[in-house]
Amino acid sequence: MQNESSENSGSDLSTTQIKDSNLFTCKILIREMHLDTFGHMNNAMYLQLFEQARWDLITHNGYDLDKIHQAKQGPVILDVYIKFAKELKLREEISITTELIEYKGKTGKLKQQMLKANGSLAAEAVFTFGLFDLQTRKLVDATPEWKKAIGMSL
Repeated sequence: MQNESSENSGSDLSTTQIKDSNLFTCKILIREMHLDTFGHMNNAMYLQLFEQARWDLITHNGYDLDKIHQAKQGPVILDVYIKFAKELKLREEISITTELIEYKGKTGKLKQQMLKANGSLAAEAVFTFGLFDLQTRKLVDATPEWKKAIGMSL
């Protein structure tokens, strides 16, 4: 088992990434900009933080925005199921785990869990996604680089 950790000190999200086997973990501090008028995290922010964790995963695995522009292929979300379980409040540190649960044909499914510091589930989402060709505007088969980026064993 290999752990890799890096601080992203320039980010508004204060993220730390840890890769452990097939589970990628991103730690994030809930900030004022994430809150709604009820004093807890706005529902739309859950999707933004899940997205941040997915970008951290593929960037960590060598598929950053420069690679997307070079290859002219990048991720596209096809659908999402999200379940909100517990509210998140200001200055809570959360962990977002991301795990590839399947990849068949041109589409895959990623499961993400947002966990409170005590380990309880705050939210869970399953994203159906694929690799999108920016020139043909269609889904394409997963390339070896893309498989590596999403944590798929080659």
